[in-house]
Amino acid sequence: MTNKGTHYFGSFINGIEKSKEGRDEIEVLNPYNNELIGEISCATIDDVNEAVENADDVFHESMKKVPAYKRSEILRKTADLLESRSEEFTKLLSLEAGKPIGESRGEVARAIQVLRFSSEGAKSIYGEQIPMDSAVGGENQIGITKRVPLGVVAAITPFNFPLNLVLHKVAPAIAAGNTIVLKPAEKTPLSPVLLYKLFEEAGLPKGAFNIVMGTGQELVKPLVTHSKVKKVTFTGSGVVGWKINEMAKKKKVTLELGANAPNIIFEDGDLDVAVNAIVMGGFTYAGQTCVSAQRIYVHQEVHDQFKEKLVKKIKALKTGDPLDESTNVGPMITEDAAVRAESWIKEAVDQGANVLTGGKRDGGILEPTVIDDANPEMKVVCAEVFAPIVSILPFKSEEEVIEYANDTDLGIHAAVFTCDINRAMRLADSLEASGVWINDVSTRRYDHIPYGGIKNSGIGKEGVKYAIEEMTDIKFIGIKLY
Repeated sequence: MTNKGTHYFGSFINGIEKSKEGRDEIEVLNPYNNELIGEISCATIDDVNEAVENADDVFHESMKKVPAYKRSEILRKTADLLESRSEEFTKLLSLEAGKPIGESRGEVARAIQVLRFSSEGAKSIYGEQIPMDSAVGGENQIGITKRVPLGVVAAITPFNFPLNLVLHKVAPAIAAGNTIVLKPAEKTPLSPVLLYKLFEEAGLPKGAFNIVMGTGQELVKPLVTHSKVKKVTFTGSGVVGWKINEMAKKKKVTLELGANAPNIIFEDGDLDVAVNAIVMGGFTYAGQTCVSAQRIYVHQEVHDQFKEKLVKKIKALKTGDPLDESTNVGPMITEDAAVRAESWIKEAVDQGANVLTGGKRDGGILEPTVIDDANPEMKVVCAEVFAPIVSILPFKSEEEVIEYANDTDLGIHAAVFTCDINRAMRLADSLEASGVWINDVSTRRYDHIPYGGIKNSGIGKEGVKYAIEEMTDIKFIGIKLY
């Protein structure tokens, strides 16, 4: 039974919460102390089918007819409601995700911004006029395009940003006039449900937003393969993402997958700026972000100086209770995740690497860790670590570091620290990443910029304007004049 004061939620389909009868249950635990903070009842395959069928009905009967100004108004009201309850959401994020409360507060602020960007985006979905007489025979004709919603969008989200990454899918979908069936991460399902209730309060048509609770193993396939799902948007691991891409077949798909971000510090870069950026970028949410600063390439002339400055800053970070305002690094999402990361550190040390600071684990908390003397074959360098671990690797020349940085099958963001604008632009062109930050860390993301990977890091783009484009089709209308 759920303890007093904890949350209990079922799936929400067509505005009705499903009862727990006949359904499995999953406990939602605080990653810091394993206290029970909630429970969910798992959807069945029949529930998934019902959610999609209802969402499709609502799309055709009402949502596609809701005018842009009204969709904009609903999104704006949801933003206002979230802002009025920001501290409630902040605390819940820290409880269910183990995120330090300052970072949770930042996620809520970003989520409000995503809603407001989407509110404006709903009124800015433009087509274009095509000069028909550019083609032989096109005289006395008018050609125009308009963007139209797709229908049912299936959204599958991860644990690390349970509010903001949900909104990066749900808010643009609503802005575009689609309906949504969301499958949130089972480890962090509580804030998405409270968000759902805000949309309901803001006047979103019943059934336009649905949530199916449970594990990906049970729910992803029936959701992704349903014939009435027109678009699949997923954020998570590459292994799962590419399987979803295969299952989705002819549907439109956006995949936001893993990465292994290189951050390059040249001898003319401002070391204090670089150090502060890496401290933020490597250890925000215990390194559990796909663009976390992981591989730190430092020019050999400033290698020792940079290490000294970085280690000093990292030793000052405080680990502990996410609800403590002074905590910088909280627990990883599970103790198993921390054990896995600890084993990668030990493996690197066995292979000749040196731990400059950190490396110790206490339950689910892994100390912020800096590794030196690593080589490209070590997992902490060549694979996505998804933990509070950075590896420092020296380089001699621009050509050499470009080769090092590109030696991966992943690519979302990269970063370059230099005062030479010519070098910065050369690196921006040469690095195999979909985004390159100059004099800022790879982890940086704003909610209106295009965001999405190349190589095995995914397909498609998020960022409100770009997500709306991914969630609409272009319809052409030709008119012949007499």
